[in-house]
Amino acid sequence: MKDNLIFLGIETSCDETAASVVSVKNNKAVIHSNVISSQVEEHLKFGGVVPENAARSHAEKIDIIIKKAMTDSRCKFEDLDGIATTAGPGLLVCLMVGLSAGKTLAGFLKKPFLAINHLEGHALTPRMFEHIEFPYLLLLISGGHSQFLIAEGVGKYKRIGTSIDDALGEAFDKTAKMIGLSYPGGPKIEKLAEKGDPNFYKLPKPIFNNPGCNMSFAGLKTSILQISKKIKNKKAKENLAASFQKTINDILYKKCSNAMHEFLKLYKPKNNHFIVSGGVAANQSIRNNLRALSEKLNFSIFFPPFELCTDNGAMIAWAGIERFRLGFRDELNFEARPRWPLDMNAPFLKGAGVKH
Repeated sequence: MKDNLIFLGIETSCDETAASVVSVKNNKAVIHSNVISSQVEEHLKFGGVVPENAARSHAEKIDIIIKKAMTDSRCKFEDLDGIATTAGPGLLVCLMVGLSAGKTLAGFLKKPFLAINHLEGHALTPRMFEHIEFPYLLLLISGGHSQFLIAEGVGKYKRIGTSIDDALGEAFDKTAKMIGLSYPGGPKIEKLAEKGDPNFYKLPKPIFNNPGCNMSFAGLKTSILQISKKIKNKKAKENLAASFQKTINDILYKKCSNAMHEFLKLYKPKNNHFIVSGGVAANQSIRNNLRALSEKLNFSIFFPPFELCTDNGAMIAWAGIERFRLGFRDELNFEARPRWPLDMNAPFLKGAGVKH
């Protein structure tokens, strides 16, 4: 296999239509293009993503986005060594748009096709920029997923903790909506929190003192709903946003500490590497909080660049390269997988009745 590889990555799992051309040379990644078309304005009036509308938008834009990614990269289709496309998890009608485009291109160009787990794209992103050896501890925090995993290798993940109800990004968005902020709520909560008193409201921390790494955010969300009904002015909103963000940071600090100790106990690694990835990893307050914890427990912490925290084609192209170098290939009849956990052996945990 040649050392220099160049891949097209396509991503349509939710509400971003994205394509990117990425190459690797001497084990260093180069992003030649990274085109992302967001649908935020289209879903704003609904307060969240409407799957049918999102899929229609993907179908209208996918050809344009892929063409722009190729034009910006100054590469020709025949120069590609493979095409990687998100196949799951995500919204089925959205996944099918990108998957169909990727398969069509791969078939027409007679190029290798790789069906990528969107979560693995997030998991591997920091390896584009840093020499991070396996195994490493991973915190994946996004709109649909909040989990602790140990990355043992490409395609090999062991989940050691998860949210038993809401994902963290979902908690941010729902909190924002309850206090009158527009979608997407995460960045707006972070901005509003800068002006508030983080100790003004005492908010619940569900299963905070339970052993292990599982998390829960539903009870916190319920408390926010009750308080938000009594809010009368902007200052109260700022205080609630700040208190919510501090509570999240307290939970993450405790549960990440638990995960770090479990990781060290299970693996005794040569290097203590901690990766934080996904859309919520763009939150600067969370970054600072987890940097402090990592320094205390002697972990080297890595975040993706801000522009690669949210959904993008570059991480999909890179995951394709990582898998291709190990000999992975997928057939063109690969079907979309709306639910596709990284650890296929991990139990499904949702609701208050599960073991924490």
